[in-house]
Amino acid sequence: MTAATPDQPGHPDLPQVPDDIEIPDDLSGLGASQDPEIAVLITQVATAEPLAAACVLADVEVDAVPTPVGALAVLRDRSGDAPERAAATVSQLVAGVPLILVTRHGEQLTCRRFADGADDGELPAGLVLGGAPEALEDLLTGHVALADLPGVVPSSGIGRLKAVRMLSQVARKGRKKKR
Repeated sequence: MTAATPDQPGHPDLPQVPDDIEIPDDLSGLGASQDPEIAVLITQVATAEPLAAACVLADVEVDAVPTPVGALAVLRDRSGDAPERAAATVSQLVAGVPLILVTRHGEQLTCRRFADGADDGELPAGLVLGGAPEALEDLLTGHVALADLPGVVPSSGIGRLKAVRMLSQVARKGRKKKR
């Protein structure tokens, strides 16, 4: 009686493998979530409150973070294409002012520019981060938690009516400064 070997059919320790099975060259996506760990909108909105209010009206849940060069919106929903939809929606509300969506998947950063509701394409991450506020870099690298940043304004704490009042007040202040 001869024992079966691993390269002979019927080896008791190995399962039968179908002939038509394909193993992909890139296994990096197996078992890992395709959703980014973090998604942030870089805006030119002066402060966090009006950005959070605009996001309420756009039905986009964010935590708005003030920075010296404009407010950031840290997106709460990062599933599927929610970050891209949020960027398009918010860029429509702040018409004429482009914004940048930055997402991080593991070690990979992706930056896309949005203006007037349209995706204008990818930007080099190094170029975007070169002039980025320190708070953004700290968030993206995980050196600081969102809760540890000063002045964070959660959009979930703002009702639609309050959001409209906040934006009307900002608009009135802007008109008075122009006079």
